[in-house]
Parts: sequence; structure tokens; C-alpha cells
Amino acid sequence: MAASPTDPDLPVLGGTRRSFRERVTDALRAAMIAGELRAGEVHSAPALAARFGVSATPVREAMLDLAKEGLVTAVPNKGFRVTEVSDRQLDEYTHIRALIEIPTTADLATTADPAALEALRPVAREIVTAATSGDLVAYVSADLRFHLGLLALSGNRHLVEVVRELRTRSRLYGLTSLVAEGRLKASADEHLEILEALLARDRERAEEVMTRHLGHVRGIWAVPDGSTGQREAGSSR
Repeated sequence: MAASPTDPDLPVLGGTRRSFRERVTDALRAAMIAGELRAGEVHSAPALAARFGVSATPVREAMLDLAKEGLVTAVPNKGFRVTEVSDRQLDEYTHIRALIEIPTTADLATTADPAALEALRPVAREIVTAATSGDLVAYVSADLRFHLGLLALSGNRHLVEVVRELRTRSRLYGLTSLVAEGRLKASADEHLEILEALLARDRERAEEVMTRHLGHVRGIWAVPDGSTGQREAGSSR
């Protein structure tokens, strides 16, 4: 796990410094989404603490927080099991996200303050850097911050929370294969494309890039038997 919660800058959401416990929680959550902590696996707090290079107490507290989110379940005397997510659930999550994120992001072409959009450029660059280095936990963390930051510019806090929950429940196990094939950077670059389209006040372009970007999500899920693979955007089983 390349990203470590001991880094004071991992992760920062909404421009505010996170507590150590929150940073551990965010790093664990990102590791689950990226597939570094796989569905069905049971992890003890001491083992995770050793993996992260931190003490067991904040890890145990973080896992209890994630249990409240439904991302893990407690296993008595053993630790925490990462929750399974079915292909159908992922289909439903992505469908809802598309209904919300595509039009909301496109609308920002006419409503967002250019300075607020520019403030997201460093995060977009973080995503590209993480994709280039193959740091999947950092990639997922920065990707989450970028998209929630964009949606926050709509002024609808409830919408942001809905998408936050959908994104944290998703699984992107195929990210590893995209790194191996050198294709993750192309998806990362789309974050900068989105910003450029919004800054140019080009709603149609912003919608096109966002639609393409979300379409990639369908290709990097885990299949029901727990193996990894890629699916073409729009395909079904």
C-alpha cells in the first residue's frame, strides 16, 4: 500500500486538515475501493496497523467507522471482513452516479466561479501523478476529492453526500490491470480535460468528457466470483 496515513497531506477534503483517525479511515476506504483490501477478506487491526506503519488503535477506530458505513463487518476475535459488492449493485451505483454527476458537472460550465475551478487543478494533477506512479490508494483518494469538490460547486450539499456514499461503496479492482497496461493515465488526464472544458464555458464538451470518464468505471469492476477483469462500458451480464 503506497499511500500512508502518516503523511500529513493524506487526504485533505474540502480544504480542511483531517485528524489522524480520519486520515487512517480515508486511506483504508481508498484501499478497499482500489482493491488493495479485497471483498471477503478478514483483516485484523494489528495486521493493518503494521501494513500502514501506524498503531493499532486508530486502525481499529477507523474500521469501526467504516463498519457504520457498511464497508466492513466485524468478525469476533478475528477483525473485520470487507463487504462484498455484487455486479448488479455496481451497475445500480454507476447508473445513479451518471444521472447525478454528468448533468451537474456540465451545468458548472455556466455557473462555476473560474477561481474555484482553478483551485481543483492541483488535485487533478495529483490524480495524474498517482496514475503515473501506480499509487492506487492515492489515485482513488485524489479522484474522490476532485469529483466531490466539483459537485460542491453546485451548492447542493445533499447531492454531494449521495455521490460520496455511492463512490465509497464502489469497487475498482481492475485499476491494477490498467496500470500494468499503461492506460490509467489516460483516465487520469480526463480530470484536466473536464476542468478545461468548464473553464472554457463549453457545456457540451464538459458533458462529453464526463460521460466518457464515468463510462470507464464499468470496465474496472470485480466480477462476482472475486476475480478481476475489465468490462466494456455499457456491457451487462
